[in-house]
Amino acid sequence: MNILSAIQNIALNNEDSIAFQNGDATLSYGDLWKQSESLAAYLTTLNLPKKAPIIVYGHMAPMMVSSFLGVVKAGHPYIPVDVSIPKERIQKIIERSGAAFLIETENLERDSLQQSSIPYMSEGQLTNIVAEHSNGASTSTWVKENDDFYIIYTSGSTGNPKGVQISARNLESFVSWMHEDFPITEGKVFLNQAPFSFDLSVMDLYPALTTGATLFAITKEMIANPKILFGQLTQSKTNVWTSTPSFVQMCLMNPEFTSEMLPSLNTFLFCGEVLPTEVANKLLKLFPDARIFNTYGPTEATVAVSAIEVTEELLNDHSSLPIGYIKGDTQMLIINEDDQILSDGEKGEMIIVGPSVSKGYLGEETLTEKAFFEYKGQQAYRTGDVGYQKKGLHFYSGRVDFQVKVHGYRMEIEEIENNLLQCQYVDSCVVVPVYKNEAIDFLAAYIVPKEHSFEKEYQLSSAIKKELAKSLPAYMIPRKFNYCDQLPMTSNGKINRKQLIAEVMV
Repeated sequence: MNILSAIQNIALNNEDSIAFQNGDATLSYGDLWKQSESLAAYLTTLNLPKKAPIIVYGHMAPMMVSSFLGVVKAGHPYIPVDVSIPKERIQKIIERSGAAFLIETENLERDSLQQSSIPYMSEGQLTNIVAEHSNGASTSTWVKENDDFYIIYTSGSTGNPKGVQISARNLESFVSWMHEDFPITEGKVFLNQAPFSFDLSVMDLYPALTTGATLFAITKEMIANPKILFGQLTQSKTNVWTSTPSFVQMCLMNPEFTSEMLPSLNTFLFCGEVLPTEVANKLLKLFPDARIFNTYGPTEATVAVSAIEVTEELLNDHSSLPIGYIKGDTQMLIINEDDQILSDGEKGEMIIVGPSVSKGYLGEETLTEKAFFEYKGQQAYRTGDVGYQKKGLHFYSGRVDFQVKVHGYRMEIEEIENNLLQCQYVDSCVVVPVYKNEAIDFLAAYIVPKEHSFEKEYQLSSAIKKELAKSLPAYMIPRKFNYCDQLPMTSNGKINRKQLIAEVMV
């Protein structure tokens, strides 16, 4: 599948269909194609370095989608940068990416950047250029095959962001799998919850645009105001829900979040975090006609590489959900510390091999060599995730770097969280290490409790500890329990562990 050709075909045959909606702002397929053509034609006149990245700045605006396509039509990969990203980090992305140009779909306070000399196009200039409806660049300039289609910057262990390069071939592998293995048909409405700088957005963006669907954006302003959020959801006519588990968990706190609010919703797609069985159980009850899919995959392998449909039978058979079966063109290897492939049931690091695996981190040769390698002629990626498989079904068991040692005991934080979620008083939770003198002193749990009859928090803590003691040794039970109405989330819709760790610093 050629992504641009598929979108072009829809734009020519269904030009009035809505491609993207953000509140009252809409973008038709015809305008999407024309605007991207005009932008591509303009970019080719700038004589930018061949295949140099172009940054697209904004927050889920229709013009962002037009800009993405315009950039790749002109032969360049785009780097999506959301308005929520701090200016210091934007500066680092500009410097580390070697970006040749910056497109503003919303105003960027350039004075806050450190004398950046990158040429740019203001929001007003962009509006004028796309309004001209010029003929675009020749299809010969389109990004293709192993050329980078987009570059997404993720957190790096060194404190600097690292750019994951996703090629046209990587993206085509992912989108083809979405078409083949999921109930995605033409003319749907996809929820777009994740900002474009987060790769979960790709799970709805290109499967939607290549099937003539409408993307319905959920912005940060909506999320900050529940009344507006649920009002928009009610009007959205959403068929395909794509989000992190944390976001739907927040929505489930509203008793009106049921199939009556979203009668057209027939598919849930979850990625980015572990899907708790409790959340899946609630969704099955509240949306009895919808199908729920748990998926797994890192940014470095193009969004997701495995999936499984969540049913009552699956929930009855597993205390924690499997991450599913690997897509047909991909392999998952489980290896030990000596890089030996392990047998069924043995835990080890998960290695992804296949055509959706990135070529590596932009301009980061050392990091790329550490994480990527070639396996039997195909690109492979060391995920840093621990897992195992049984007869082709894969299970996630935590992060290599989520293993902590507390007073000599080595343990996996996610194992503790999974056991906490089995407690009758716990709705959602996060466990974080508390450091003292650069060593872990103890573990603390942040908990959103279910309704209970305890008058004092210490009574609730005692009851939870008593339940945990049935499944965990004493040294694995968190020393401190903190209670909150909602766990903090990052702008990408994941639980903000760094914020919680900062709060409990000794």
